[in-house]
Amino acid sequence: MRDLKIPEQRHPEKARRPDNPQPKKPSWIRVKAPVGEGYKSTAKIMREHKLTTVCEEAGCPNVGECWSQGHATMMIMGEVCTRACTFCNIATGKPPEPLDVFEPGRVADAVQKLGLNHVVITSVDRDDVSDGGAEHFAQTIRAIRHRAPETTIEILTPDFIKSTPDALQIVVDAKPDVFNHNLETVPGLYPEVRPGARYFHSLRLLQRVKEMDPTIFTKSGIMVGLGEDKQAVHQVMDDMRAADIDFLTIGQYLQPTPKHHKVDRFVTPEEFAGYEKAAWGKGFLMVSATPLTRSSYHAGNDFARLRENRLAKLGQA
Repeated sequence: MRDLKIPEQRHPEKARRPDNPQPKKPSWIRVKAPVGEGYKSTAKIMREHKLTTVCEEAGCPNVGECWSQGHATMMIMGEVCTRACTFCNIATGKPPEPLDVFEPGRVADAVQKLGLNHVVITSVDRDDVSDGGAEHFAQTIRAIRHRAPETTIEILTPDFIKSTPDALQIVVDAKPDVFNHNLETVPGLYPEVRPGARYFHSLRLLQRVKEMDPTIFTKSGIMVGLGEDKQAVHQVMDDMRAADIDFLTIGQYLQPTPKHHKVDRFVTPEEFAGYEKAAWGKGFLMVSATPLTRSSYHAGNDFARLRENRLAKLGQA
């Protein structure tokens, strides 16, 4: 039985990789340890409902802030991912169990108890399931709509690259408010950072969502500090806008363990401000670009601004 708390068992494919030094974080990256009653209350609800969160599994630096406000990003379909991206801290390998048919209901119940106005649901990759978990996503969306009808729903999905052709349509038909799929990095770094994925497949996935249902907001994000240059980042922005993606997030890559992809450098807050200014200029409806930005960080407030910006744009048309 694997112990996923042990790095060698959590990431067996990385065990023989040489160690990469983990540089000291600059002052603008450091965050306070999670404490407080709000944090404890959120943790209790997650444990009572036997739910996994990407906040914990991926080692998100914002977990203390978000959980203290009752905001947790739930990760469905288990805690073992069938991919082995070199940046990611989620456990990898063959998932030990099938999809849990009762999980969508537990997620919906937790959303209701937390009183969330906006919820983000993500997942591991499940290449062992024929539809990649598309129907499981759809069932989770429908369960939340039933238990918490006022809650807006944002999903962060896999790429469904090995799934049945109708997988994406199944998820889109469930009508999430935001469909997010992260490109993660620039195309030139895919072979070493995201070897199981394909840049243009992920880009086309988001474009197809808009073609299937133009009312759904689309969102994607990348990390910087992996070894990319500014020109490549700007090209990704242009590619996203060509695919009609509404919302862009850019955050600093943080190395989970010495076996993971190295941090090439810490991008300064001033550089992030430059990326944000450029992205607004390219026509995104919403942009978040800071060192601590993550896909679900401040997602509820950002979604409210996203809707306002769409209405304002429609009013100008």
